[in-house]
Amino acid sequence: MGGLSFSDRARRSMWRMVPKRAVSEAIGWGVSLGIPARLRTLMLTRFAGIYGIDVSEAEKPLTEYAGFDEFFTRKLRPGARPIDDAPGRVVSPADGVIVEAGLATAGKLLQAKGSDFDLASLLDDPEVAARLQGGAYVITYLSPKDYHRVHSPVAGRVVGWRHVPGTLFSVNAGNIRREPGLFVRNERFITLIEMDVGGLVAVVMVAAVGVGHVTASYDPEVATHRPEFFRAALRHRRYDEPKPIGRGGELGIFHLGSTTIVVFQPGRVELDALASGASVKMGVGIGRVATTTGNSRG
Repeated sequence: MGGLSFSDRARRSMWRMVPKRAVSEAIGWGVSLGIPARLRTLMLTRFAGIYGIDVSEAEKPLTEYAGFDEFFTRKLRPGARPIDDAPGRVVSPADGVIVEAGLATAGKLLQAKGSDFDLASLLDDPEVAARLQGGAYVITYLSPKDYHRVHSPVAGRVVGWRHVPGTLFSVNAGNIRREPGLFVRNERFITLIEMDVGGLVAVVMVAAVGVGHVTASYDPEVATHRPEFFRAALRHRRYDEPKPIGRGGELGIFHLGSTTIVVFQPGRVELDALASGASVKMGVGIGRVATTTGNSRG
């Protein structure tokens, strides 16, 4: 980080001074406003054109989306994201671009070349971090053009969740390179899954400026824009009766774009060769379960 150019240092200082929570709340208020029915097609088509969104994948016609947030968090038409159902495959949890992938060696994950961060700090849970240390991980960045629902990479049971408040830096490539430990400083929502074949998985949804709002598809209690979430030091829950989830089952929704980080218990998953900067779609195979004993369900 010491080799940053003057312009990079200026941008870093600017982002540190920006009132990121206030900006996010203003953006959230704006996108929550309804669009008059007669203007929906025009406004949403223009919005989609600016960001390169493929409207043909949307579940509904543009006239049926009441506002920008509803369109942004849209479901897709059946078949738009086929799930790799080959035995033992692990799938991408989201659309986006691969930021980094590898092993959490000594509890470290790579944020960008020359910059890493601690698994324990990311999860804010020493017990879970200890189980996942040394495991495979993949970080995916979702841009505004991407589908913004996050899905399970494996079949299993949701055993709990953890919400860690934080700041809301932008998570674009420039900020990731300039800002040390960005992913462990931003707000994040963590879903814990016990795989059908054994082994723990953490699916981390990292919030960002404009994305101070994450909802969980499996638990209506979770809406991180509510005051009881972002004003709390920490919120977490473990289920007495874990919730079954299929490979590719929906876990949560980003209300605008951000980043997912998936970490697998060591020895349970082997990732494919995933190149930084490569585009992925939710549901495509990105690895395989190291053992298929008891074969996972799709």
